[in-house]
Formats: sequence, structure tokens, C-alpha cells
Amino acid sequence: MNRHIRSVEDVLVLLDGLFAPEADRWTERAGDWWDGFYSDRDRAVPFFVAKPDENLVGYLERGLITPGRALDVGCGPGRNAIHLARNGFQVDAVDLSATAIAWASERGEGLDVRFRHGDAFATEGSYDLIYDSGCFHHLPPHRRISYLALLDRTLKPGGHFALTCFTAEEGTSTPDADLYRQSGLAGGVGYRPADLRWIFQDLTEVELRRMTDQPEDSPAFGRSFLWTALFRKD
Repeated sequence: MNRHIRSVEDVLVLLDGLFAPEADRWTERAGDWWDGFYSDRDRAVPFFVAKPDENLVGYLERGLITPGRALDVGCGPGRNAIHLARNGFQVDAVDLSATAIAWASERGEGLDVRFRHGDAFATEGSYDLIYDSGCFHHLPPHRRISYLALLDRTLKPGGHFALTCFTAEEGTSTPDADLYRQSGLAGGVGYRPADLRWIFQDLTEVELRRMTDQPEDSPAFGRSFLWTALFRKD
């Protein structure tokens, strides 16, 4: 039966199919890809498991964020969610990869963190912090609408949104329209500071900078090809 468009969500689902023709929704393809990545734990890059982001560590040390309820979007094996839980947060963590969630659940046993396999855009609740390390730059352009709706719906007034994403040098700078013509993100979308300020203009910028490179023996992860941004909802 032909499904006729009658809502914004219908339009987004239609665009999912144009973006990823081999799947009904882009989430199916993304989940399958990350399941494959995390299936070989010896092959998965070590920082995906062991180290929290240096900017997150810094936000906590400087008191820019304080313990409360947190949502980790695209949590992978839980490196940042676990760090938040160890620092007093009650954490919900979501990922499209069932393999990553199984791994994260093993690592987070005994901590105040709830890992869930699924689509983060379906999350309900109210959060003091929403943290995203590496999810946003893997979204097709039309799903920025879903992303902003998630922030609007679940981030408390006075709460913080923290983001780590590709710079324009690391990610693709292909215009949005051309991404649909090629049916892919070419590894991920690269952003400029002006892009992030435009997209998240309804939030107040606290800090936006390059991530600081970290040595191999550092307890935190840091690579300068990533932006780190902290925003507040007033």
C-alpha cells in the first residue's frame, strides 16, 4: 500500500529511504554497520572502550556541569556514560548497535547507568545533561530536525548539551543536497563553528573549541580533528 505523507515524520521516513535505499530507515543500516564494527572487540579501537573525552573530564573538573540526570546519545560501549555515572550522574545511554550495548552493559555493571538498544530520537524524559560524542556527524541532514526536537523535548531549562563532532577537515564538506544524490555521508559530515552555532542557535554557547590532542598514556581521549561544544538551555 502506498503511504501518503500527512506529517513531518512521514517526510523524514521518506527521506530515510532516499538516503539509504537498501533499508526502510537509515537507523537500520547504521545499526548493522556499527554491530559489525563492535563485533570484534580486539579490532575495535581501544579509545572506544576505555577513555572518556577530555572535554567531558574538563567540564566536570571546572564545575561547568554538575551531577544530575544525563542522556548519552550514541553511547557505543559506554566510555562516557560510565565516566558520568562514576561522577555522580544518573545515566540513560542509547545506541543503535545491540553489540555495543551488550558490551557497555558488561562494563557498566554496578553503576547507575541504564543502557538501551534503540533510536535515541524516541527517548522520553527530562535531563540535566545530554552528551553526544560522535553521533551527530553521522546523521543524514534531515535527521537534524529530529535531533533538535529531542533537545527541545528532553533537555531541562538550565540544562547542558555537550557535543563532540567532526571538523570540516575531517568530515565531508559535501552540500546537503549532494549527500542525497550520492546516498551516503562519505564517512561523516564535517562542520565549521558557524555551522554549529547556526544549527544550535536556540541554545546559549558556553564553550566551542577544538578537542585537545592527548598522549597515549593519558586517561582521557582527545583528537584535534574534532570540535567540542558545550551549550546551555536558558
